[in-house]
Amino acid sequence: MSGVRVLVGTRKGAFVLTSDEKRQDWEVGGPYFAGWEIYHLKGSPADPNRIYASQSSGWFGQMIQRSDDGGQTWEAVGNEFVYDGTTGTHQWYDGTQHPWEFKRVWHLEPSLTDPDTVYAGAEDAALFRTTDGGKTWTELYGLRNHGSGPRWQPGAGGMAVHTIIQDPSHPGRIFVAISAAGVFRTDDGGETWRPMNRGLKSQYIPDPDAEVGHCVHRMAMHPSRPGVLFMQMHWDVNRSDDAGESWREVSGNLPTDFGFPIEVHAHEPETVYVVPIKSDSEHFPPEGKLRVYRSRTGGNEWEPLTNGLPQSDCYVNVLRDAMAVDRLDSCGVYFGTTGGQVYASADSGDTWAPIVRDLPAVLSVEVQTLP
Repeated sequence: MSGVRVLVGTRKGAFVLTSDEKRQDWEVGGPYFAGWEIYHLKGSPADPNRIYASQSSGWFGQMIQRSDDGGQTWEAVGNEFVYDGTTGTHQWYDGTQHPWEFKRVWHLEPSLTDPDTVYAGAEDAALFRTTDGGKTWTELYGLRNHGSGPRWQPGAGGMAVHTIIQDPSHPGRIFVAISAAGVFRTDDGGETWRPMNRGLKSQYIPDPDAEVGHCVHRMAMHPSRPGVLFMQMHWDVNRSDDAGESWREVSGNLPTDFGFPIEVHAHEPETVYVVPIKSDSEHFPPEGKLRVYRSRTGGNEWEPLTNGLPQSDCYVNVLRDAMAVDRLDSCGVYFGTTGGQVYASADSGDTWAPIVRDLPAVLSVEVQTLP
């Protein structure tokens, strides 16, 4: 019987939520790694039992955990993330130089075809890869050593590789997003990289049309159309129809174009979801109403989805990795909040219900669709 497994990373542990294809009754597993920050959990597309988790602590550092049984048991598999030795520097806002350093893994992206190969996006902005199930990690240092590196800036949350997208039609092509540097693409498996930011505009940097320096919050792509990308930037929602070579704004009638997550419907490549937040200084929903916005036209025309969501006195945030979709026939949509709620919709966003409440602040939500 098919079903879903929702993987939730929080400030104080990880949770695994499972249900059958009806997605009405849920079993809650956890907390795993209680008391630890779990920045991200992601299941392998090549093995429904394999899950990776980024576990970190200010006291004990970074650890990668792996489960081979769907999250029931875990094994610490690796904590060796070493930059290549050419440390370099980047500029802080005040113009001073700061050495590159390793702080934490923000995002894990398992290979589409090999359960032992995983990409890891780190802060400071570096991309790592393992090919042995997480035991050892090698930096793809062509990204960090790109000539534009000294012009990258940390966003409010740090300077992290927070989005990693693999092109299923082009095995060597990977997109990454860095806050605040922008989008980069490799076509040779990570050896060389190019900025992909033409058309983006950032009003608060010296050159609004600069090659790098844009604060991208999140990107999404439907696997059937790898040339089409959607982006939630610091102030705009954008779209690319040429694999990142150029971008255009599709914010349309959104109540605000600031937000963090963006996701694409599993079966409708032109159906996109965002969660608008009031502003970069007020990280809560406009008017205190928690609304997911859906576009069925690939942007510009957006409708609020409110059925089952709090429409008064709601001041939570939804972070960049905290929204996901499943692959069941009736596409499910899921998101978690900084207030500890995880909401689910089994009908593409028309109606919502909380799976769990009162978790620690949710950092990430991912979904495995089970056979």
